[in-house]
Amino acid sequence: MARRYRYAFAKRRESKKGKTSVILAVCSFLLFPASILLAFLLEGKHGFLVGTAALFAAMLSGYGFLLGLGSFSDTDCKHRSSIVGSILNGIIFICWLVLFLSGRQIA
Repeated sequence: MARRYRYAFAKRRESKKGKTSVILAVCSFLLFPASILLAFLLEGKHGFLVGTAALFAAMLSGYGFLLGLGSFSDTDCKHRSSIVGSILNGIIFICWLVLFLSGRQIA
């Protein structure tokens, strides 16, 4: 009679840093329309508020990118959210950087 082998696979969870990276990407992405709406509602006045919100969003995406890259060193966990968070934060950060360096106003 053939011997049966029983394999047990451990359930691996997503990386906590990867999840945080995705959340930061979503927050940074949502701050873009919020800053446009803020500039529209303030009718171009108080530009420092809009600039502060946009700079904060750019810093969020930069930190999310670094956090996503750092989460690849976590062992015994899935890295799907780390990949998604790193890519999204990288793209969003580049978009913010292009917007800042072009010197154009948002609205």
